[in-house]
Amino acid sequence: MAPRLYDHVDVQQLNEDAESSLLHYGTSFHPEIIVHTEGQWITTASGHRMLDWTSGQTVSLPFSFTAAPETFSVIRDHAEQLDHLFSGMLCPPVIRAAKRLTSLTPPGLDKVFFLSTGGESNEADIRLAKFYTGKFEVVGLAASWHGMTGVALGAQYHAGRAGYGPNGPGNFALPTPNAYRSVFRNADGSYDWRAELDYGFDLIDKQSCGLLAALILEPILSSGGMLVLPPGYLKAVKQHCERRGMLLIVDEAQTGIGRAGGMFAFQHFAEDEGVVPDILTLSKTLGNGLPLSAVVTSNEIAAFAKENDFLFYTTHVNDPIPAAVGDKVLELVVRDDLVAHSRKMGEKLQRGLRRLESRYGCIGDVRGRGLMAGMEVVADPKTKVGAPEVGRAVGERMTKLGLWAQLATMASFGGVFRIAPPITVTEEELELGLGMMEEAFASTEGTMPLYGLEESAGTMASVMRPEPASRL
Repeated sequence: MAPRLYDHVDVQQLNEDAESSLLHYGTSFHPEIIVHTEGQWITTASGHRMLDWTSGQTVSLPFSFTAAPETFSVIRDHAEQLDHLFSGMLCPPVIRAAKRLTSLTPPGLDKVFFLSTGGESNEADIRLAKFYTGKFEVVGLAASWHGMTGVALGAQYHAGRAGYGPNGPGNFALPTPNAYRSVFRNADGSYDWRAELDYGFDLIDKQSCGLLAALILEPILSSGGMLVLPPGYLKAVKQHCERRGMLLIVDEAQTGIGRAGGMFAFQHFAEDEGVVPDILTLSKTLGNGLPLSAVVTSNEIAAFAKENDFLFYTTHVNDPIPAAVGDKVLELVVRDDLVAHSRKMGEKLQRGLRRLESRYGCIGDVRGRGLMAGMEVVADPKTKVGAPEVGRAVGERMTKLGLWAQLATMASFGGVFRIAPPITVTEEELELGLGMMEEAFASTEGTMPLYGLEESAGTMASVMRPEPASRL
């Protein structure tokens, strides 16, 4: 076995160099230096191993290519023979990736070009929508995250707006669908998302100057707290857009290619059958850890863009190496039926999380779809007041036990665990991770257990089991 790249490092020196050399970009770093990844496991410089339930940055397969030799060989071969080109040149991997991807999308999503990040693709999406419609106003959801570039950030309301001066004109926010917290209720107390949506568009119509170009949304608002759009919401939104001559942009940077239990998350609910976005963003899962994203649109919009010289010229557009990896990822997802696997494992994950919800009063809500779940920690199940300090304590305990699941700390959705195991996760790994979660809640103050002490002791004994020998 080849030696690891970073088996012996000076941790103190690395931390000093990081402090003196790295620019802060909005996140607090993990307290330990990461030196190795293998499959779904992360190893720190101290030797601590953690099961990764964020999939790196929400990529689909294990982000360590040691678990995907076919993908690794694609990277090696293209690094040696076809790594980068002038942006006006085409090569086989780009054409093959485009052909394979558009064979999976429904009619109306017919043409694609490749970029580096979801934010960059959303920038291109909105620019394309403005160019095609001749309008400039853009609508987003109030808990949205679409990227840190200028136009995408203008349609983003979750974070990143304060302190940087004005965004461009013509940006409006719709209320975010949140069945757990919304004040819009039917007489029986159930969530009335239709009234909420209509109310939001009524406000937009009052503010708009009549030049609405597009609405951009995520089928599951990951950074907004793992909020799932209700069944029928996409169809209702599409109808609102059509009445106003707007395009619908669906941002599946995180949800696409199997993550949410379907090839594309916008196709999930029967109530949304027939809805096809005008423009689709894909990223993260598509590149399996490499910087790759996609802008997918209709033949009609693509023809208009070509005839009228739409411009989005950038250094790494249609780059060979990422495109080759994306093509291989799509091949593996289809060949190995990973969408069905994600759906099956997602059902098991949801059952496990809902069992935890029934056992700990601090878990106010469990939501999600496929291998994309949110678990909201509260101080009082009735008032739904958040308990970020309890969430932090549980998260720290999980990390010590060997499970990495991100706890959101931003004010807009602090106290929500974002849980996203790789779509190749096994039943054994799910059971191991859920067991560590159970132990973390059981051994942390403030979690409000809903069971007796005798059962608690038995549960603790059952989940405190060693890691399987195959993972040591």
